[in-house]
Amino acid sequence: MTGPESWRPLAEALLGEPELTSSEVAREAGLDFDEVRRLWRALGLPPVPEGERRFTRADVEILRGVRELVEREGTDPRVLVQLTRVTGQSLARIADAQVSDAAERVRPRTQDAAGEEARAELLRRIEILAPTFDRLLAHVWRHHLVAALLRLSAMPSAADRSLVVGFADLVGFTTISRALDTRELADMVDRFEAVAYEQIVERGGRVVKMIGDEVMFAVEDAVTAAETALALVEAFKADEALPDVRVGLASGPVLAWEGDLYGPIVNLASRLVNLARASAVLVSDELGAGLGEHAELNLRHLRHVNLRGIGRVRPWVLRRGG
Repeated sequence: MTGPESWRPLAEALLGEPELTSSEVAREAGLDFDEVRRLWRALGLPPVPEGERRFTRADVEILRGVRELVEREGTDPRVLVQLTRVTGQSLARIADAQVSDAAERVRPRTQDAAGEEARAELLRRIEILAPTFDRLLAHVWRHHLVAALLRLSAMPSAADRSLVVGFADLVGFTTISRALDTRELADMVDRFEAVAYEQIVERGGRVVKMIGDEVMFAVEDAVTAAETALALVEAFKADEALPDVRVGLASGPVLAWEGDLYGPIVNLASRLVNLARASAVLVSDELGAGLGEHAELNLRHLRHVNLRGIGRVRPWVLRRGG
């Protein structure tokens, strides 16, 4: 059994037996067909041709729960689609990473071993991991939900949030990556993410997202953000397997939306990191002025620069005091 048919037993074990079309699942759940289609698109899943029996009884139960949220709890359908989109993006990345890792581990050593043998081993690994991973996802989500509530406790409105936003990127990554094979490049990116998470999360910050060779993070207070930026520079400088990083920081009001952050402050921090030299931390003018009173930090004003779309700014170079 080759092609899509080889995955059918695992698909049925995970999702149930496919016996309903998209219009049938909508009707049984008591939802409008177009509404169900919007939710499916928001999840980022491939379109299902009308008339094809791809959906299960479990899909019906989930959609009935969605209908209850809208009818009984008064959930705004637009908010529901937004949350569905965030969920789909996040889980798609998790699924891709999980399958890619499993596929790499069962990659045949010779061409002769390719085909059914490798596919069967991949299926076996996913089948073993799936139940544990299912419980892990639900439990980790609960932890992150509590953490998000704690972060927001003093600022109930997303529009009222004031944070320090930072970007850190690997210096010379494009040039270095040309000399690496696929495995070496994957190892470098994995190591970059591991060090970034270690330094940011350890100090109470939040990794907003990884963007290739760049990490975007947010911290509640200025001094902790400065310490985090300096710790990132020092950690990468001490790691012989990785190039140096440079960091840009800016503070002010941001909009939290779909798990991401938006606003002029985010744009400024992103532009500052591009101005910074290797192992340097650049901070916005306002943030630098506030940090100047701390003896353990050393700040030096740079000349004014014009940033397209932002205007005239005068950043500071941040170093440790003494």
